[in-house]
Amino acid sequence: MMGTANKYVLLLLILISATPNLFAQDADPISEKSILDGLRISGEWFVGYYRSLNNEETNEFAIKRGYLTTSKKFNNHLSARLTQDISVDHEGDGIGSIELRIKYAYAKYTFSDFGFLSKPSVEFGVVHRPWLSFEQKINDYRSQGKMYFERIGIISSADYGLYVESLIGGEMPEDYKKEVNKSYAGRYGSFGIGIYNGGGYNKLEYNKSKNIEARLTCRPLPDVIPGLQFTYIGAFGKGNTVDEPDYKINSGFLSYENKRIVFTGTYYTGIGAQDGEAIDTEGNSVDQTGYSAFAEIKFPEISMSLIGRYDYFQQDYTPLETEYKGYFFGTAYHFLKGSKILVTYDSVEEIQGTSNTEGILEMTLELRF
Repeated sequence: MMGTANKYVLLLLILISATPNLFAQDADPISEKSILDGLRISGEWFVGYYRSLNNEETNEFAIKRGYLTTSKKFNNHLSARLTQDISVDHEGDGIGSIELRIKYAYAKYTFSDFGFLSKPSVEFGVVHRPWLSFEQKINDYRSQGKMYFERIGIISSADYGLYVESLIGGEMPEDYKKEVNKSYAGRYGSFGIGIYNGGGYNKLEYNKSKNIEARLTCRPLPDVIPGLQFTYIGAFGKGNTVDEPDYKINSGFLSYENKRIVFTGTYYTGIGAQDGEAIDTEGNSVDQTGYSAFAEIKFPEISMSLIGRYDYFQQDYTPLETEYKGYFFGTAYHFLKGSKILVTYDSVEEIQGTSNTEGILEMTLELRF
């Protein structure tokens, strides 16, 4: 069943679509004849096969994820998006069923350039959070598994709220956007900041507090080392429980891209988590640290890549300290536009008093259309 908040967001989109001139400044009115103009349907599917190499618990074909997006551009400023998230229910009465949720449902207004700000925009509804949407445009392997912060349960990619972002200082040249990366291609960087319920797009809100998350990215040498960027990620607020434990993120991110190499490094320190579960036996938020590194070597002549990532995470739980170590490596074959086939080995070790290690061989098909 669709939640009340989702109904309100969809109602907002319907009202906006019925009055497309509401926020337009210099755009032409939308007539009935042009109702399909600017309408786009796209999708992305992750399906795979998993085989555990150190026990017999995992040996299956599975749907990892699926997204179906309908977007509409009303004019040069106003647009809307609805993305449906398809996954398998792993708990509760519906375990094993394929379920459908809303991941994004927002109205977006893009302003004209203003001073040093290029393509500033605001989203309202079920919107992007600033970090994961940025990282996934550099590390293009979400189909292999969750990004570092999402895997360790710190933040999610979308939430109910209001989100503002902009490029800084114009855009990179067209050859850079074509050969390296067209996303977030601000000449001197980009930023995003939002205010959110705090539970993520797939959770109810269990308190009345709001969380703030922000990203500031600097491209210091756009003419000399155009693919080099430094990013700060910060968040603060309360965990999504009635007890409202503290939640804070401070993180630095280094990335470098060219047409043959992608490298990223993350360092994280903080307390608590957005779900409010990173607490000790007395209900206090626990300290956390960690780091992650990702690399991709591209061979465009044969449409292949070699990829790998290492993650480390530590929580100062009482009475036992918790550690997480994970890595994967493998190869990818690219076809069509953004679609790929991955073959990877993924190893996860969790230590809380005793060590538990699992290694999984995966084959994943990511199809984009």
